[in-house]
Amino acid sequence: MSLSILNNISSLQAQNSLNMTATSLNKTLQQLSTGQRINSGADDAAGLAIANGLQANVTALTQSVQNASDGVGMLQVADGALSQITTLLNRAVTLATESASGTVSSQQRGSLDAEFQSITSEINTIGQKTTYNGAAVFTAGTLTIFMSDSSGAGTTSVGVAMVTVDAGHLNGASLTADALTTVASSTQALTDINSAIADVAALRGTLGASSNQLQAATNVMNAQISNVQNAESGIMDADIGKTTANLSKFTILQQTGISALQQSNSMQQSVLKLLQ
Repeated sequence: MSLSILNNISSLQAQNSLNMTATSLNKTLQQLSTGQRINSGADDAAGLAIANGLQANVTALTQSVQNASDGVGMLQVADGALSQITTLLNRAVTLATESASGTVSSQQRGSLDAEFQSITSEINTIGQKTTYNGAAVFTAGTLTIFMSDSSGAGTTSVGVAMVTVDAGHLNGASLTADALTTVASSTQALTDINSAIADVAALRGTLGASSNQLQAATNVMNAQISNVQNAESGIMDADIGKTTANLSKFTILQQTGISALQQSNSMQQSVLKLLQ
């Protein structure tokens, strides 16, 4: 074996191996500390790109679930208001039925009509003052719950037809021209009230169907979120068992590398013995 004092090749080789071991050890420690296999683009550029796309899917789907939940909440508020209107209409049925009887005096019929008119006024108040998140609920138009997974193909919306609700707009029926001042007008009012009850019930059914549609969409999106997160986890998460084994391996390699470097540096000391 030739001896040289100008270049210590074994020492350089030991240093190079030790540097590579240190890099691998640091990477392993980072994976254990973050729980992620990919902590930078250098770790897995393609995997990171896919994972970021999946994260965008999860973010969009999570907000879409919130959008759908807000829609369900608004429809529930609307249904609760319509339930109160139905209660008022049932009371109006009692008043109109009583007023239509020939045994009721004009003075009594006037009292019945006064309560009936207060009922129509209360229906107006409910229709105009019912709000959700600061916005009127009963406004004619289409309410749209936008849902997306951040991709064009995964974007959809659910349109819910909302209507104006007051004594003159009860999903087709109107009580604005009704009064309980005579037997004839009370009979007509009773017909209109019964029609209003049926029409309000139909409206509640329509809103209920839309609520069920939104709830079904929410269930689907929650399942999507779970599946996408599972896919993202498969790409990003560190295999703790494997990473722990790597930690032991690289720790031992570092220790043996340091020892080898010490030995390679001490070899040149033998040259001095030749000069003695």
